[in-house]
Amino acid sequence: MRLRMASGVIATMGLAVAAFIDATPARAQASGCEQIQKLLQERQTIVASLNASQKAKRKLTPQQACGTLGKLVSNGNAAVKFATDNQDWCQIPASFIDGMKADNEKASGIRNQACNAVKQQAEMMRRAQKQAQQGAGNPFGGADAITGGGMRIPQGAL
Repeated sequence: MRLRMASGVIATMGLAVAAFIDATPARAQASGCEQIQKLLQERQTIVASLNASQKAKRKLTPQQACGTLGKLVSNGNAAVKFATDNQDWCQIPASFIDGMKADNEKASGIRNQACNAVKQQAEMMRRAQKQAQQGAGNPFGGADAITGGGMRIPQGAL
């Protein structure tokens, strides 16, 4: 999986979030702009969990990656929407919104790869189970020659 490539993306997202949290004016917290800080802190927590699993050299299963990256993309969508809707009121720089959109698109692409791997794995398991069920009545797995089906004995001289 391309989760290793994701580490650069994850690190970038974490830095962008940290920079914005530190740069947000204190007076904005009382004016309804605190929602962006909540979203960005949640994003930082998700990114930290992804980074922790990479540092621990634990590979995420496709299911874990799909779920965690799904949360990251959902959070990113909410953050981009809030930032875009409240850009002027909360004094959010356009460059921050553009960076957040780009990071979220990258995370979405990686999430799609992980979720597709989950779907492919489930399909392979379904096929294997179906084949196992079909082959259960016949120990040889082929035509039912033993029970009176398919093969005929050749006629004439051998």
